[in-house]
Amino acid sequence: MLRCVLLAAALACALPAAAQVQRNFPASALRGTLAITQPPEVLLNGAPARLAPGARIRGTDNLLVLSGGLIGQRFVVDYTVDIAGLVMDVWLLTPQEAARQPWPTTAAQAAAWRFDPMAQTWSRP
Repeated sequence: MLRCVLLAAALACALPAAAQVQRNFPASALRGTLAITQPPEVLLNGAPARLAPGARIRGTDNLLVLSGGLIGQRFVVDYTVDIAGLVMDVWLLTPQEAARQPWPTTAAQAAAWRFDPMAQTWSRP
């Protein structure tokens, strides 16, 4: 009984710390807005786009989210596209992550700017 109480207390202390882990985004991730219309169809920055087969959408808790549960909602996201131009990886951003500026919104910006993967920040030339 005492072990169960101690285990519960240890887990309760560990949960807030786990929630504050910084997510690391790849240098190829762009910032945009995503609205799921009818999966795999989406609106990316207001333009029609498509989710790639095997696309992964991660919620603000970094757990995988199914696209069907997001229909009709709009999110600020970081995303990557595959070689065919399909949306491959999506991270729904927390308010703190969305406030991180600047972040490239186009591939041309990402190519011209410098990315610091440790600090997860971009700097303009």
